[in-house]
Amino acid sequence: MVPGHLYPVQGSLSAQTPVPIYNVTLSGILSSGTMSATLQGGEVCSGNWAPVRQNDPSASKLSAEWDRVYGEGFFVANILGNPVFARAVLAGTTLNVEFYAPTPGQITGVKGIAMDNNGNIFKLTF
Repeated sequence: MVPGHLYPVQGSLSAQTPVPIYNVTLSGILSSGTMSATLQGGEVCSGNWAPVRQNDPSASKLSAEWDRVYGEGFFVANILGNPVFARAVLAGTTLNVEFYAPTPGQITGVKGIAMDNNGNIFKLTF
């Protein structure tokens, strides 16, 4: 299991003081696996992640959220067409999660985003 964190950057959670930081775990590094996040009050959301094919028409589903978190044009310049791009939907409070590895095979540089069903947008790091 690889540990990571979710940091709220937009929405009601980002306005809290202090801003909550949530723990995430990822398993199955190579081609698919599981992911879980522990949210406020100890709620655990979990699900499976899988790669997004380079020709997947839904690949840009969260492109605006990538650009909000990492800067204008980030999605097109870094994510779109990246061979190490994955997606998960975690159940409980629904979290739509996407992440990519700038350097294939190195989990420590993985970046991502998440959006919950309450309108909060998160930065994901491992």
